[in-house]
Parts: sequence; structure tokens; C-alpha cells
Amino acid sequence: MVITGLILLAAIAILVWGYRRAQPYGSVGVLAWLQSVVLMGPWLLFFGLFALGIYINLAGVLLLLLGSTGLYIYLGRRLRALGQDMLSTQRPTAAAAEPAAGDRDGFDATDQPTAAPADSSAAISIPAEDLAQIEGIFGLDTYFRTETIPYDQGAIFRGNLRGEPAATRAQLAAALEERLGDRYRLFLVENLEQKPTVVVLPATADPAITTPTQWALAGFLAIATIFTGLEAGAILQGFDLVQDFSRWRAALPFLLALLAILIAHEAGHWTTARRYNIRLSPPFLIPAWQIGAFGSLTRFESLLPNRSVLFDIALAGPAAGGLVSLAMLVGGLLLSHPGSAFQIPAGFFQGSILIGALARVVLGAALQEPLVDIHPLTIMGWLGLVITALNLMPAGQLDGGRMVQAIYGRKTLNRTTVFTLVVLALVSLANPLALYWAGVIFLLQRAPERPCLNDISEPNDARAALSLLALFLALTVLLPLTPSLAGRLGIGG
Repeated sequence: MVITGLILLAAIAILVWGYRRAQPYGSVGVLAWLQSVVLMGPWLLFFGLFALGIYINLAGVLLLLLGSTGLYIYLGRRLRALGQDMLSTQRPTAAAAEPAAGDRDGFDATDQPTAAPADSSAAISIPAEDLAQIEGIFGLDTYFRTETIPYDQGAIFRGNLRGEPAATRAQLAAALEERLGDRYRLFLVENLEQKPTVVVLPATADPAITTPTQWALAGFLAIATIFTGLEAGAILQGFDLVQDFSRWRAALPFLLALLAILIAHEAGHWTTARRYNIRLSPPFLIPAWQIGAFGSLTRFESLLPNRSVLFDIALAGPAAGGLVSLAMLVGGLLLSHPGSAFQIPAGFFQGSILIGALARVVLGAALQEPLVDIHPLTIMGWLGLVITALNLMPAGQLDGGRMVQAIYGRKTLNRTTVFTLVVLALVSLANPLALYWAGVIFLLQRAPERPCLNDISEPNDARAALSLLALFLALTVLLPLTPSLAGRLGIGG
């Protein structure tokens, strides 16, 4: 109860901080902040009432999700319309924002461009003859360039977007390839003032291919995960694999189930990535003593064409792994009977809203007994759902973070990442496992993915609804039932 209250206070503090950050940008900033409020509002309401012992039924949850999605889409249209009005009222020959503000227009939040006069190309890494060719692709009917400033190995071209983002970006990229071949990449992104901006980088800045050393690391982590998977299975059966390795066959079924979940997760990513012709790195598994594995880290080795592709690849993994885990869980519950291999206290089912509710539907009055006999698949499916839910957290380069970045943008992702880390730090007061996962995110995964080639066009409404549904289901897996609600459901006597 105390942790839930602290989480709600942290969320409110983040919203207040976001509003103060948004005020200097006027109406555009406030509208963008309101989108963050709409994103977090339903969860604050749901879990605030949940902390008070008030449970919202499924119809109420769906109403919250649909209302939040509709309002977010409406605000997004207002934001885009306001941006177009601002662009249309600008004088074509007007200079972009003053250099002091322009220094913050970075293509990446961690790498800011260095200010330079518009007519000074000496500091730009792109050769002068190439730069002249690049500047020649812009025009009145596509993107009216007003200023060129250096950025990393390439350059930022400020100006006014004249057409639809996807079509304009494709036209500019085709003109760039016609002039300079495959030597440069053209990105269409938003700056801090929510204005479309073109960034051109050399092909040498493309994502790096996995090195032999990294392949070796991936192999080592896979072997370590096999061992921790066996160890977790041994712990579930009441022995220590290190001290009694001769019993490893007893833990083998748990390892096979864990590998099936992890392989399904990665197959979802790889299948979808192949459909879009996107290269992925090998999965870097994250071994964990308590549950066998936390999942894996997978890098993009190709530039993504747009945010819809980012969303589809990110969702495909948790969807595949989650469905396999759910099938194991439901199958295990259906196969459970008096005398099943495992006996667990009924109170364990209070540890998850979703799993407790499913167990109540399938097992019924058996959950009112002190001990419940369950089939081993129940435990395996449960842990699989936990692994899936952890990877759906809206932080950094986790699958959930990639989905948030795809639907709501990098700014919103930065806020949800901070919020997620704060929540994990608070939860770690009761469960040290959360601190370990927070450390993995902070050290390895906290930064957003690099922008897509077309980072302006937003995914459609169906993807926005799916993102909210996935995040909600992840929370129902990770959050426990309140004692009052568990009592009303008849879980744990």
C-alpha cells in the first residue's frame, strides 16, 4: 500500500516537472504535455483506486483504454494541425530559431549539434562538394532549407516542410541517392519545437554489425542461461543443482519450457524483422538465478524506415512469447488436480492480478485451501508471463520502451523511462529482484533507439490501442492483488 502511494506521488511529480519543461514552448509544448497526461492518467486512476481496494471491472478497464486512446489521437491531430499552421505562417526566407535555441535541436538527445553560422561549412564533416549536392536536393515544393549546421559526422538542415512527411522524405532520399549514390542517409525528424528537420549522415554511421567478440559473448550468455535455467528448475523442486548436479535431469523440463518461451519471443522479433528486411543482432540472453532468465537484449543492425516498423518488431516478440507462456499457464491450470506434482500456498496466487484471476476461473474453490496442487506447466507459464511483462516495461530499449517510442515519441519515452526506474527503485524495497532489473535497464537499455529514417509519421490508431493493451496486460501480470480483492475473489482462504 505504501509502495503504491509512493509510485502515485512519483508519477504526479513527473507530470508537474514535465509541465514546467513544456511551458517555454507555448501551445505546442502544452499539447505535448497533455498527451503525456492522457498516457499516464488511466493508469494513475486505475491503480489509485486499486490501492484503495476499489476494483474496476473489465468493462471499465476497456472504457479507460478506449477513452485514453481516443483523446490521445485527438490531441495528436491538434498538435499536428498547430504545427502545420505555424509552418504555413512562417516566411520562407525567415531564418530558423536563433543559434542559442538551435544548439538544442539535437538529432539525438545525447549528442547535440554544435552551433555554426549558416554560411560556414568548414566545421561540417561532409566534404564541400558533397554538401553542395545535398543542399541542391531541397526545393520550394518539398523542404525549404533555411540553415545548415554541423552535427556529428553529418549536418542538420533546418527549414520548412512543404508536403506530407512520408512522401517528402521518400522524394528527398531518392534525389540524394541519385546524386551521391548510397553514401548518405537522410532522416526526417522533429526538433524540440516539434518542427520537421532534415538530418543527413554518412553511411559509415549506420548501425554496427555484430563482431566475432560479440557473437562469442552471446554464446557465453546462452550457456550461462542454460545453467541458470536448470538451477531455477532445481530450486523449484527443492534441491541445489550445484550441490547435487546428478539430479539435473529433474530440472530439464523447466529448462526446455524456458527455452521454448525465449525462442518464441526471439522468433517473433526475427520473423517480423525479416518481413521488413531489417537485420537484428543475435539475442544476448540475461541469465537470472531466481527465474532462469530475464529475457534478452537484441540490437537493430539496420536503419528503420518508420515508427510503424519499430512498433511491429517490438510487439512481435512479447506477443509470441506471451502467447506461449499463457498457453502453458492455462494448460497447466487445466491439468492440475489433487495429487499434481507441485503444491504451493494459495496465497501465492495473490501475487498477480491476471494469474490470480485466471486461477480463480479454472481452479475455483481449490484456491481457498491452504495448499493448492498444480501441474508444473502452471509454474513455467507463470514465469514466462513475468519475463514477458518485464520486457514490456516502458523504458529505454526494452520492447515496451520501443513501443512507447514508436507510438508516443522519444520525449514521452524519456519520461516513462525515468518513471519506470523510480518505480523499480521503490519496489526493490520489498523485492531485491526489481533492483537488479533496474540496474540492467539503467546500465544497458536506458537510451531510446536511434530515430527512424521517417521519424515524423505516427503509427495508426490500431497500433496505439495495441500498445496500451500490452502495457496494461504487463502491469496486471506484475502487480499483486490487494488483500480485500483477493478475499472477494476467494483466493487464499
